[in-house]
Amino acid sequence: MPYFYFDPYYYLVIIGALLTLVASARVKTTFNKYSKVRSLSGLTGAEAAERILHSAGIYDVTIHHVSGNLSDHYDPRDKTLNLSDSVYGSNSVAAIGVAAHECGHAIQHDKGYAPLRLRTVFVPVANFGSTLAWPLILLGMFIGGFESLITLGIILFSFAVLFQLITLPVEFNASHRAVRILDETGILYADEVTNTRKVLNAAALTYVAGAAASILQLLRLVLLFGGRDRD
Repeated sequence: MPYFYFDPYYYLVIIGALLTLVASARVKTTFNKYSKVRSLSGLTGAEAAERILHSAGIYDVTIHHVSGNLSDHYDPRDKTLNLSDSVYGSNSVAAIGVAAHECGHAIQHDKGYAPLRLRTVFVPVANFGSTLAWPLILLGMFIGGFESLITLGIILFSFAVLFQLITLPVEFNASHRAVRILDETGILYADEVTNTRKVLNAAALTYVAGAAASILQLLRLVLLFGGRDRD
């Protein structure tokens, strides 16, 4: 029989959403604050990225300017470091910190950092799981006698959750590398490194909040369907 009932665990979704909103607001506020602080070196995000990569002996990564705000990312498939409008040409300590973080991913790739390799391998599995999970769960809810579809959907959703957990050490390590390199190379000075660390810590919280929200959603699904009598 189709599932039509009150969801007593929806508060878990609300908690996850609030965590995500708070983390997102925090990173935007922190980045905006330190994007107004010009670095003493005067280097832009793109220039700092090039210097960091070369200091690490990496010369085959191309730095690109991409549109958007905080859409920065490193793509290991074509070895491109993509810096957003607020980072590429800005000489703020916030911009340099974000650029250095993405360089951290490039260095991870160059060094064969195991968690990054695992995350890269897991990408198609996570995409497959996140794409099919909810359609299967909804189909199982509205078609009687297909409870196994709900179970399969929950399993696939857990793949997406696992991917987010794998992502956490990758992001934390990239930020750690970024702060260390900025300090060692003298691209930023002591107080500037401290401010940049605040930006990167705020950014890291978004990944933690996203993982927490997904775990809460998974817990909700397990509580909602795991122990329910389906006769």
